[in-house]
Amino acid sequence: MATIVVVGSSTGGLPMAYDVRKQLGKEHTIKVVNAIDEFNFVPSNPWVAVGWRKPEDISFKLEPHLTRKGIEFYHQTATKLDAPNNKLTLDDGTEMDYDYLILATGPALAFEEIEGFGPKSQGGNTVSVCTTPHASEAFEQWEEFCDNPGPIVVGAVQGASCYGPAYEFAMIMETDLRKRKIRSQVPMTFVTSEPYIGHLGLGGVGDSKGLMETEMRNRHINWICNAKVTKIEDGKMYVDEHNNKGDVIDQHELPFKYSMMLPAFKGSKFLQELAELENMGGPLVNPRGFVKVDNFSRNPTYHNIYALGVGIAIPPVEATPVPVGTPKTGLMIESMVTAICHNIQANLEGKDAHEEPTWNTVCLADMGDTGAAFVALPQIPPRNLTWAKRGKWVHLAKIAFEKYFIRNMKAGNSEPIYQKYIMKMLGINRLKSDK
Repeated sequence: MATIVVVGSSTGGLPMAYDVRKQLGKEHTIKVVNAIDEFNFVPSNPWVAVGWRKPEDISFKLEPHLTRKGIEFYHQTATKLDAPNNKLTLDDGTEMDYDYLILATGPALAFEEIEGFGPKSQGGNTVSVCTTPHASEAFEQWEEFCDNPGPIVVGAVQGASCYGPAYEFAMIMETDLRKRKIRSQVPMTFVTSEPYIGHLGLGGVGDSKGLMETEMRNRHINWICNAKVTKIEDGKMYVDEHNNKGDVIDQHELPFKYSMMLPAFKGSKFLQELAELENMGGPLVNPRGFVKVDNFSRNPTYHNIYALGVGIAIPPVEATPVPVGTPKTGLMIESMVTAICHNIQANLEGKDAHEEPTWNTVCLADMGDTGAAFVALPQIPPRNLTWAKRGKWVHLAKIAFEKYFIRNMKAGNSEPIYQKYIMKMLGINRLKSDK
């Protein structure tokens, strides 16, 4: 009998725990360690930040649902990892032994890398939609802003690797301002490290550049690309604009009354502490604390450690004048979940890991009253298929997906059989062996 420990239980870790329980059977022990005792559906945070959702609409307590599936839950923070000896230390001092460790930790938010950056509760001058508590704080300030509107600056800073929520929040704010009939009082500027609008950290998906530029023009949202934020004061953002060679061609001082900028990410604190900066990060993580993985989603040095989601190390898809990271999106993460389940099962049967995730991507980006859908098979180019479409149907599909995903997470079934067959009919597989 093996003990499998999953660290993290968000949109990657919770499906991981359910699937590894289903795949491996009841004779093995599954443990989940998470710093908070709730599941929050992170993609809905932009709606929370404008009051279209309440935190309780997108959250539920983890322990009852995990316990029902025979999974042990530990509401604690991982503080130390001893990979050679298969030990994980928790914040109460408990040492947890494991046969297999699955790191689904998500990111640490690197607000400290820019002076004055981050939510006011953390001493910064901006708001955040990266966590549900951040989004709740952002809503409080949004209500104050709407009573006394002014300029908005929104986007993603240098090194960010998650651009979709920045575009979504810009469009959602713009839609909410129109509903409140105060849009005419709010100049909006989109600031991004991307080399062009719609790059998304992926070198574009289909005609994402044309689609997103058209949407921004129609909504009267100005933009600055190849942007590096150097400092943020109360009500003012300092931005260096670069050309394609990386030279600074303009310096902007942007006034704002409300600003949301997505930060760069790092690995979780206990993983950052394992980084050997003089040795490319070391055997487990890179210098920023992201877990190194091979084609099978396992660490190349410690083959009983697997990782998935935002916390894994992936190089940028291409060189850009200002650093741009590669996003790890929903279906891409789901393919890692499936591969890890099969590979651990193979290990337990005395076989080598052999399943590789496809990293296919289907993304639904809400724009308040419409939306954009992006398909990239696989996510990292060169691709077999790219596709981008816009329409109100995407907005409705995003609402439906929110309810569908939360329901599945409460039920403990991350991939109902009908979903599996529908995706297969569309040629969207989780594993390369399914092709």
